[in-house]
Amino acid sequence: MVEIEGKHHADYTDFEAVNSREDVLEMLIMSYKSLCEDQDDWVCNLSNASSLLWHAYQSLNVNVNWSGFYITKKGKDDELLLGPFQGKVACQTIPFGKGVCGTAASTHKTQVVSDVNKFPDHIACDGETLSEIVVPIISDKGKVLGVIDLDCLDYNGFGETDKKYLEELAELIAKTCNFNR
Repeated sequence: MVEIEGKHHADYTDFEAVNSREDVLEMLIMSYKSLCEDQDDWVCNLSNASSLLWHAYQSLNVNVNWSGFYITKKGKDDELLLGPFQGKVACQTIPFGKGVCGTAASTHKTQVVSDVNKFPDHIACDGETLSEIVVPIISDKGKVLGVIDLDCLDYNGFGETDKKYLEELAELIAKTCNFNR
C-alpha cells in the first residue's frame, strides 16, 4: 500500500479521534485537499470524496444512507447523471428542477431538507431516506458542474454546520476537478 507522509491512504477515513461535528468536517476538508493534490481527475477525486463523506458522517453517528455526487451530463446542461457514491444503488438521471438534487442544480442554492416527504417533487431513490442535503458544485464561470448529495435515515439529519463545510467542499471540488472528459 502506498504511504503518504507516514499515512496510508485509508487512514484519511479515520475520523474516530475527532469529537465535534465541526472538527470532523474540517478534517474532511483537509483530507480532501491532501488526496486531490496533484490529481485533477473528477472520477478519482469524487470517489475519494464520497468515501470521506461516508466515513465522516458514520463517525458522527449520523445515519447517512447515501453520500455521493451527481454530475451535469455531458452535452445536456439540464440533467444530472449519477457519479461516484457510497450506499445503495441510486437514480441514474435527474432533470434540473426536479427533486432536491435538481432544485439545488437549477437554483444554484444548497438545499437542507429536514423532511424529504414534505419537499415538493421529491425523488425517492431510497424510500427509507427521511432528510437530505444537496450542495451545488459551481464553476468559476457560474456553470453547475454537479451536486454533492447526502441522505439520512433520520429527520433533521443536517444543519448549518453541514451546509457551511459542504459548500466549502463544493468550492474545492470545482477548483480541483477537471470535468472536461
